[in-house]
Amino acid sequence: MRSTQWARDLAMGVRFAFAGGREGWIRALLTAVGVGLGVALLLLTTALPGALAERSRREEARLDYTYAQEVRPKADNTLVVADVDTQFDDQDVRGRLLEPEGDKAPLPPGIPDFPAPGEMIVSPALRELLDSDGGRLLRERLPYDITGTIGEQGLIGSRELAYYAGGEGLAERINNATVGRIDAFGSPVPREQETDPVLVLLVLVVFVVLLMPVAVFIAAAVRFGGERRDRRLAALRLVGSDGAMTRRIAAGEALAGALLGLVFGAGFFLAGREFAASVEVFRVSVFPSYLNPSPLLALLVAVAVPAAAVLVTLLALRGVVIEPLGVVRTARPSRRRLWWRLLLPLAGVGLLLPMTGQGRDGGDFNQYLVVGGVMCLLVGITALLPWIVETVVARLGAGAVSWQLAVRRLQLGSGAAARMVNGIAVAVAGAIALQMLFAGVEGDYTEDTGYDVSRAQMHVEVPKGTDLAAAAAKLEATEGVRTVYALSGGYVGDRPWRQEPERAAELTVGDCATLREVAKLPSCEDGDVFSLRGGEYDTDTPALSEPGRKLYLETGGPGGYGEDVVWTLPEGLKRADSVEDPTGTKRGGFLLTPGAVSAEIGEAVRGDLYLAVDGAVPLAREHIRNAAAAIDPMAQPMTWYATERSERYDSIRTGLFVGATAVLALIGASLLVSQLEQLRERRKLLSALVAFGTRRRTLSLSVLWQTAIPIGLGLLLASVVGTTLGAVLLRMTSAPVDVHWTSVLRMTGAGAAVVLLVTLLSLPPLLRMMRPDGLRTE
Repeated sequence: MRSTQWARDLAMGVRFAFAGGREGWIRALLTAVGVGLGVALLLLTTALPGALAERSRREEARLDYTYAQEVRPKADNTLVVADVDTQFDDQDVRGRLLEPEGDKAPLPPGIPDFPAPGEMIVSPALRELLDSDGGRLLRERLPYDITGTIGEQGLIGSRELAYYAGGEGLAERINNATVGRIDAFGSPVPREQETDPVLVLLVLVVFVVLLMPVAVFIAAAVRFGGERRDRRLAALRLVGSDGAMTRRIAAGEALAGALLGLVFGAGFFLAGREFAASVEVFRVSVFPSYLNPSPLLALLVAVAVPAAAVLVTLLALRGVVIEPLGVVRTARPSRRRLWWRLLLPLAGVGLLLPMTGQGRDGGDFNQYLVVGGVMCLLVGITALLPWIVETVVARLGAGAVSWQLAVRRLQLGSGAAARMVNGIAVAVAGAIALQMLFAGVEGDYTEDTGYDVSRAQMHVEVPKGTDLAAAAAKLEATEGVRTVYALSGGYVGDRPWRQEPERAAELTVGDCATLREVAKLPSCEDGDVFSLRGGEYDTDTPALSEPGRKLYLETGGPGGYGEDVVWTLPEGLKRADSVEDPTGTKRGGFLLTPGAVSAEIGEAVRGDLYLAVDGAVPLAREHIRNAAAAIDPMAQPMTWYATERSERYDSIRTGLFVGATAVLALIGASLLVSQLEQLRERRKLLSALVAFGTRRRTLSLSVLWQTAIPIGLGLLLASVVGTTLGAVLLRMTSAPVDVHWTSVLRMTGAGAAVVLLVTLLSLPPLLRMMRPDGLRTE
């Protein structure tokens, strides 16, 4: 019987929402748009794990491992693959040269047939780039005719730059590092990664921080039109409904908006799903087919949102006395109590504190405590903010007319203003905490590369047999290159490499000027040979440094060693002290000037070119990559950085930025909807003030103050809660607590910028509402 009464009352509320005339429809649409935006982001979030898994699956399906211990023999089903990846304008370009060795050679995913030599098959995004004016330099680097397009199954994202080109003579250059022979694409063994508790903690906190503002906004959206709804509820009491029935009818109205919001949310999600294929956020792109929400999670969203709408409405009306002649809320409300509002953040800290100092060595963090603690702290903002806004505005004094209008409005009802700010405050607090956590643990996932970027900023590795002097001259003449240090080298042993030498040392070839970059030379002329002292990890050079001794230069590659080149140490061997070279290491072994290098040694050593780049030259690195590709398509230009970060850490960080961008867009849209709803409710009041002669400038400023005061208080509270949460999380990871005030100001500024943009967008409808004819009624 009770359930039947509930169903009847809720159904009546749903009918009132859609049968209440123009006002009812506008209110329902505003609620639906607000809820729909939140639902769309929730659906997107439920689809993210599947999208990331699909990206990984496709990446693994096209892997061409070439790191086998032995070279696979040529057969009818083998394919030689060369890795010719490059970069353009800081974007990665995946490139492969393919040479099938039989009719059964495996095709990479996404292409119908092998490209012939001089032809290539490209991704849609790469074709678009090559056809544009901005891709001119890249087109010079890829001198192949485009004969096809890579299908979706061969790409990990819609904006990925990739190509497959036909190759010739690749089998002679197999080295199992960049060129190898395979008989199938894909990983031969499943990849397993150790679980890092700190990275798991980062993922958990990222998801909670991104989802909490969405939940907060949905809870606020179902309360749109609260003041007008209260007047309707008083009318219901006048015609005979009791208080409980009235609240259930109000919950039914909210339920109607939430259900319509689910429909809108599904529409927004489907539209965004198609739009996702055309954008790339922080170098991550997806295909629409990736974004398929988990059916179970989508069902959870479909049930949770309407249920939340009913519960929030019932809780909001629990402290409201609805009588036939009005609603008690219109009188001066009782002061909000503080004590219970402090329980939520204290409970959050209490849940997280037991894991303080655990770090990586204490095992996995308790996921339930982490999620519960972070949620309590962030939800605590929504509980504290109304009390803070009420307390502060009650003490605000006199000022300009616009200030007084704004303050008086907030004093009469600060709840709606606080609800509007809650979402942005929660988002900013979570972002501050995450920025502190990422900054605190970044050092654990960042390594010093050791490269001396003051001497060289790029390195080009050229294959064996390349004329190093000619390659260096070509690069030195390239636009944007200041200096080129040309060194070639290999390894020598005390006996042939097939017999596994007992002692071995490095061999480095270069002119006198370049050799001074790796050693302190007593004197140097072409034809000199030096024995190095002080090399890192070098213990064999002193024992091998006997003039007249025969040493054997390694010439082999994968699959065995070729015929060794024999080198006899000359009589005039000089001594030199090793210094740090551009790679940051101290070399050992022997240094040879070009005059001391035989033709056999020159063909067997591998070349390295270290480049000092003029950063003032636009696209200098692109010109260098083009010159390297002209020297040899398999030359490997690499940009040097002083530090490098863990890929897994970087992927989580990128995920945060992508998610934060989506949440900020949602917050902006939701604030605009909320602002328009509040302006709509005050239309008659604004019209009355204009009719009495109030200047539009004064009213516009009063609306701005009504937004600015709660936002300022919300951002201040968010900064306090965010730094507190960040400090607790850092203590959990055993990282030193350090507040990065720049990050705090940046996150707070981002929140303020969103609010400023929303306020500016709401000015045109505000000006339209400030007309005396707005008092007309029927």
